[in-house]
Amino acid sequence: MTETHVTRQLAEWIAAPRDLADLPSSVRDEGVRTFFNWLGCAVGGATHETADRALAAIRLFAGPAQASLPGRSERLDVPHAALLNGITSHVLDYDDTHLKTIIHPAGPVASALLAVAEYRPVDGRRFLEALITGIEVECRIGNAVYPDHYDRGWHITGTAGIFGAAAGVSRLLGLDVQRAAWALGLAATQASGLREMFGTMTKSFHPGRAAQNGLMAAFLAEAGFDSSERAIEAPRGFANVLSTKQDYSQILGGLGEIWEAALNSYKPFACGIVIHPTIDGCRQLRHEYGAEVMAGASAVRLRTHPLVLELTGKTEPRTGLESKFSVFHSAACALLRGDGSPTAFTDEAANAPELVALRRKVTATTDTTIHEDQVAIEVDLADGRTVTRFVEHALGSIHRPLSNEQLIEKFERQAEPVIGKTSTSNLMEMTWRLPELADAGKLAQAAAAPSTRAMAAAAE
Repeated sequence: MTETHVTRQLAEWIAAPRDLADLPSSVRDEGVRTFFNWLGCAVGGATHETADRALAAIRLFAGPAQASLPGRSERLDVPHAALLNGITSHVLDYDDTHLKTIIHPAGPVASALLAVAEYRPVDGRRFLEALITGIEVECRIGNAVYPDHYDRGWHITGTAGIFGAAAGVSRLLGLDVQRAAWALGLAATQASGLREMFGTMTKSFHPGRAAQNGLMAAFLAEAGFDSSERAIEAPRGFANVLSTKQDYSQILGGLGEIWEAALNSYKPFACGIVIHPTIDGCRQLRHEYGAEVMAGASAVRLRTHPLVLELTGKTEPRTGLESKFSVFHSAACALLRGDGSPTAFTDEAANAPELVALRRKVTATTDTTIHEDQVAIEVDLADGRTVTRFVEHALGSIHRPLSNEQLIEKFERQAEPVIGKTSTSNLMEMTWRLPELADAGKLAQAAAAPSTRAMAAAAE
């Protein structure tokens, strides 16, 4: 039997001579959209109490101020900046999704790369190419073990995400094949994240820790810190220990020709991705019949894919974070308020009497013929009518992707309350021009709260 060398071959691809121009234009364009969406989410989540509490602990041990933080006035050492970037970009559950695996690709990778970019200056072309490299590695490794790995209870954004961060930073640092393989091994031995944490602050800790540990894996490898060169495929390696499925063709097949990074999607709603069809359909019904009619509903029935109740079956969420994993809350909020943005998933909304009353009238059943981005909705109205809606493909899916204009609106809605209208406009303009930037690290400074930008400018 021929021995499989997945880790080594993947390292060869990570280290191979390659320029941004070698990538298909569709992949380059999606890479920019991915980073644009990620940066808006990182700024938008920067003032969440989760970020405040994380910083309160981090600052006790943080090293020199090396990296700016999107949406914050503080600066941190590079590894801790990567951690906080991952937390803030994911805490609203508003980020990107690789729908084949439910990985949130940019969180681990972009969080690590932006933290490094001020410390090791890099132009926008190399930054974008490293981002795409990391996302491609992350999603392919995810494909190889999904869904068995995810079904077992692993949070795949954390477990596969660390490989993406390690690969992206390895690419940015210019590691050779040997060191890139070591970086993947160091990532493999740290892969973690449990789905039990959904609905708590710890869910956003997963992409943050994946970014931090993947970054450190690359720097350790650069320094000659070795690891197994079969860390992914060995009998006691990542794929065999953490999954009952190991399809290595999903990692190596078509590598560099077929791009998972081109399949990224962006959330229109700030919650678990499997709830999006329900919010989409309920918003449509509210728009058609009016909020007052929906408020008088006597029953709301959902027919969903089984994964919806497995992931988002919380019937009585007590906090905003828990409500992001309640299809019942989401349906009620969409019917009454037409809202699926971060304001739909606050502590206030989770406990609003009118929303609680309606969500208790929502029931859900599973149907294996319903796909993950579909839902069938029935609403019994006070006048005896029953109105229905079937969502074939949810808004934000690859079948109904968000346009650049919608991404801009989403960015503005998140960033303007944090850094102001003018700074938001300037930051968006810079981000769309990512491949043209001479110094990608300037994006971190532009995304930071004003006092940090002023200090950085004064330091120059």
